[in-house]
Parts: sequence; structure tokens; C-alpha cells
Amino acid sequence: MRAIFLDRDGCLNEDWFNPATKAWESPMTPADLVLRPNVIEALRRLQELGYALFLVSNQPSFAKGKCSLEDLKAVHARFAALMEENHIRFREYYYSYHHPDGIVPAYSGPSPDRKPNPYYLNLAAERHGVNLAQSWMIGDRDTDVECGQKAGTHTIQVANPRGDGYVGKAAPDFSADDLLAAAALIAAHSPK
Repeated sequence: MRAIFLDRDGCLNEDWFNPATKAWESPMTPADLVLRPNVIEALRRLQELGYALFLVSNQPSFAKGKCSLEDLKAVHARFAALMEENHIRFREYYYSYHHPDGIVPAYSGPSPDRKPNPYYLNLAAERHGVNLAQSWMIGDRDTDVECGQKAGTHTIQVANPRGDGYVGKAAPDFSADDLLAAAALIAAHSPK
């Protein structure tokens, strides 16, 4: 099986401006979740190319004490509902709720499932028979690119106008303006 592993925030949905921290962050309520332009069309194209879709996302807001775990699960439920409404099928959703500098003890410190570790990509390979060498990791941050590289996938880094400070150190196979452009790159580089 060939797969596309996708980061969520900044890749599939817009970052959310947190007035408390004055920073762009992950959505913390379902109302904060807004898909980026052309995401549904891009995901349809990837499905049509025969790739299985997996989501791999770091979600540290609970570990940092900014919201509850239930809040993050409600955001996921909204995202999953949007995918279902648009006939987009993710094989599995993988979330890491940990952060090295968290304040919630059970979710703080190093964690093997947090990107750039390829834990979830390797898990998908084991559980679903994914051929990582024929698969892709797409995300907006260097940690997404590094995760894909460690797992042995091809990598695409999508532009995020709010991603300053999280890019510029990794060397992805390709860069793209958005997910639709990434899908076109994958179509051009996939076996017919």
C-alpha cells in the first residue's frame, strides 16, 4: 500500500490566532478550525491516485495547559466530520498530545510518538502494510520533513504564511505553495 501522511495544522487547516498568547497556534475549539483553500480538492486527487491517507499531528496545547484534552478531541471530531461530509477517507488519525516543555506531568518530556520521530509512520507500515519507500509525508514544518525522511518516505513541505521560525533547516524533496500543488507534484512523480 502507498500512503500519504499529512500534517494537519498549517497544512490542511489554517493556524488560529490565540489572543491570549498573541501567536498563531493550533485550533483549540471546533469553531477555530478552518480548512485551507483547495484542501478537499487536493485530498480527492490524492485518493484518486490510489494513496491511503493518514493524518500525523503534534497537538501540544493540552500538555502546555492551554486547553483540555476534550477540547482537542472536539476539534478532531469537527475535522473528521468535515472529511466524512466530503467523502475523504483517512485510514487512521494519529495525534501526539505530548510536549517536551509541557506542564501536565503525564504529557510532558520526551515522547517517541512526537514528530520528528517517525513512530506513527512506522506504526502505519506495520498495521496497514504501508510501503514507506513509495509513500509521502506532507507538512508545513521542518519537523514534518524530518519525520518523513527518518521513515524513508518522499517529502513535500507546503508553504504556510504563518510558519516563520519552523522552516528553513530541513531539505524536503519538494516544496509546494499549498496542498493542491503538492498533489500535482505527487501525480507527476507517481508510477502510472
